[in-house]
Amino acid sequence: MPKTRQAEINPPALQQLFGPTAMAKLLDFLTLYHSLDYPKSEIAENSGIGWKTLHTLWPLLEHYELVKHTRDVGRAKLYRTNTDSPIIKALHQLAHQISTHNLEKQAKNGYPSSP
Repeated sequence: MPKTRQAEINPPALQQLFGPTAMAKLLDFLTLYHSLDYPKSEIAENSGIGWKTLHTLWPLLEHYELVKHTRDVGRAKLYRTNTDSPIIKALHQLAHQISTHNLEKQAKNGYPSSP
């Protein structure tokens, strides 16, 4: 999924609140694409963060059980968002609230309300 101009103009919800930090990019990816499993390399690439950064953040994701190992394909280990995690559920709700807030502002003001 290539980075689009639209994503640069209107970043995903968590990045709108927390800025374009590596963790915000990673959490946005995990909340948006929670139904599929990916190898770590694709998670890093699709999140827009470097492999070393993912490697640094990964233990934190595992500690809070935000991701889970789903299967192995050859030598690749695939991971998916742990949708049973209360933290992931809260992040989904937060992203929804941010989007709702922005849509309400946009409707009220008649223009995009992204920061």
